[in-house]
Amino acid sequence: MNNNVRILVVDDEKIALKNLEHVLKKEGYQVKTTSSGQNALKYLSREDFDIVLTDLKMERVDGMQVLKRARELRPETEVIMITGYATVETAIETMKYGAYHYLTKPFKLDEVRKVIKEASEKVLLKRENIRLKESLESISGQIKIITQDPQMLRVLDMAREISPTDCNVLITGESGTGKEVLARYIHAYSNRSGHPFIAINCGAFTEELLANELFGHEKGAFTGATVLKNGMIEMASGGTLFLDEITEMSTSMQVKLLRVIQEREFYRIGATKHLKADVRFIAATNRDIRDVIESGELRQDIYYRLNVVTLHLPHLSERKGDIPLLCFHFLKKYSLIMEKDVRDISEDVINLLLEYSFPGNVRELENIIERGVALCKGNTIEAANLPDDIRGLTIKTFRRRGGKMPSLEDQEKLYILWVLNEVGMNKSEAARILGIDRVSLWRKLKRYGIEDK
Repeated sequence: MNNNVRILVVDDEKIALKNLEHVLKKEGYQVKTTSSGQNALKYLSREDFDIVLTDLKMERVDGMQVLKRARELRPETEVIMITGYATVETAIETMKYGAYHYLTKPFKLDEVRKVIKEASEKVLLKRENIRLKESLESISGQIKIITQDPQMLRVLDMAREISPTDCNVLITGESGTGKEVLARYIHAYSNRSGHPFIAINCGAFTEELLANELFGHEKGAFTGATVLKNGMIEMASGGTLFLDEITEMSTSMQVKLLRVIQEREFYRIGATKHLKADVRFIAATNRDIRDVIESGELRQDIYYRLNVVTLHLPHLSERKGDIPLLCFHFLKKYSLIMEKDVRDISEDVINLLLEYSFPGNVRELENIIERGVALCKGNTIEAANLPDDIRGLTIKTFRRRGGKMPSLEDQEKLYILWVLNEVGMNKSEAARILGIDRVSLWRKLKRYGIEDK
C-alpha cells in the first residue's frame, strides 16, 4: 500500500514542489517537502525515507550532495533526481552514486507517477524479502541450526539443557562458526525467550563508547548528551545480552562489567540512582581463552563469572558431513529471497566444497551459496557460479574398485599405481609422495609384479 511508503521531495522551485506534493499525496504516499538542500540533509539524519525525489541544481547544497548523504545513511533508500540540464554525463554521474532514476524538466506528472510507483514497488519488495529472510531464520520462535554432526549435536544438546537454568555461558570458536546463532538458540529455548535478545560486539567500540552503549547516559551527563539514552543492559531487561568478542574489551571496562554481573545492578553515565540488571549474559570469543588470560587481556575474575558453562563450536572443516545439508538449506533460503527458481546444486560443486578448507566457516559457505544463486542462470548451481579460488581446486581421490573389501596389500598396490599414474610414471616423484626412497619403491614394484608398468 502506498501509505506505507515515505517520500522526501526537495526542490527550490516552490510551484514545482507544491505540485509534486499534491500529486504524490493524492496517490496515497506519505510526503514531506523542503525547498532547501540543507534542510533535506537535516531531515535525512533524523528520519527514515523510502524514496527521495530531489532537484539536482540547488544553491549551497545540491541534489548530488543529497543523493550521497541519503545513500550513506540508508543504502536501501531509492533516490530519484530531477534536472533541467540533462546530459549523458549527468545521468552517468547520478547512477554511479546509486540514483534509481532521473527525470528531466519540464516533466510530465504521469511520468513522475510511473517512476515513483516503480521505486515504491522495489521498496516494498525489499521489505518483503527482509521479512522472508527473518521468517526463514526462525521456526515457531526457535532458531534452527542445521547439523547432523555428532560433535555439533552434543553442543546443541548441552545448549538446550542449560537454556532454562539462566546461568552465564561462554561460547568459543573461530569467526563464522555461528557463535551468535548459538547464543540466539540458547535464548530461544530459555525462559527469557519472550524478552529481548540484544547483541553487541565489544571490539567495535572504544572504552568510552562501549560504556555508553552498555550503560546508557542521563541527559546532560556530558557535552552532547542532549537526551537520556537507555543502554543495552537496560534494553535487554528480562532477556539476554550477548557480548561478542569479550576478549577485546579493555581490562578497566571488564571491572565495570564484573560489578554488573555480581551485583545485578548498574548506573547510567551521570546518574546517582542504580538500576536493576535483569539480564542473562552470554559471551563469546574467537581467541584461545588460555592465551588471553595468561597475557592479562582477560581478567580471571570475569572469566570465572562468565564461564559457568563453556560451549565450543567446531570449525566447518571438522564437520564436513554438514556441508551438503547447509548448502541446500542456504539454497532454499536465497532462492526464496531472490525469487529465483534455483532448486539444485551440481555434484561437482558439492565435491569442490567438500575439498575446500573454509577459512570463513559457515558464514563463508552461506556467502558462496548466496553468490551461486545470484549468478545461476538455470535451476542448478554449477561450478562456474563459484568464486575463482574454489573453482581452481583440483580434486583427486583414491577409491577402491569392486564390491569386496580389499586387503592392506591390495590397497597398497592400487595406491602405488594411482600415485604413479598421477605423476606420469615418474618414480622419483612417486617415491617422494609416498614417503619412501626410490630403492624401496623399486622393491615394492617388483614384489607386486608391476615394475615394468
